[in-house]
Amino acid sequence: MDQIKIGKFISTMRKEQKLTQRELADILGISDKTVSKWECGNGMPEVSLMLPLCKALQINLNELFSGERLTDADYKKKAEENMMNLVKEKEESKKKIIISVIVAVITIVSAITMILISGTLEMPTWLRVVLIAISILVMIGGIAVAGVLDMDTGTFECKHCGARFKPSAKAYLKGAHTITTRYLKCPECGKSSYCKHRLTH
Repeated sequence: MDQIKIGKFISTMRKEQKLTQRELADILGISDKTVSKWECGNGMPEVSLMLPLCKALQINLNELFSGERLTDADYKKKAEENMMNLVKEKEESKKKIIISVIVAVITIVSAITMILISGTLEMPTWLRVVLIAISILVMIGGIAVAGVLDMDTGTFECKHCGARFKPSAKAYLKGAHTITTRYLKCPECGKSSYCKHRLTH
């Protein structure tokens, strides 16, 4: 989905309804910063807000996902395109997660192998130090790449308000995590919790 196009469409339809960002936010029970974020193309409304948003803007879901008004002739075609885009987005997210896991595993195995070699084979001290330094750099680099891929995949869902968001790199790195969740502060409700990693926006 083209978030920039959808954001511009939300802005246009809001203005057609003669609503300010604050008024639309009040109708939906969210902050005006969230509406601004959508309109700038920096995020999508969470699932629970999509129908109320469409009702407030007097559009349908298909038009929201398309980022434009649709004629009856275009409706079915756009519905199929939007469905395929959602499926494609989910598949791409799965691939990114698999790649990030593979990168992390290869990195850890490579680093451990170099450390074991430097500790078991006879070699000059300077070479041992170089191998250990390289193994540490490989581990840091690999984990960083895996983290970036994981952070860029999908969104995180707040368990308190259901908002979906992308955390900042700082918040992502600081947050404790399990395989499918990460401890983050929700930008919508301000509460911190273990947010579930979702594969779609």
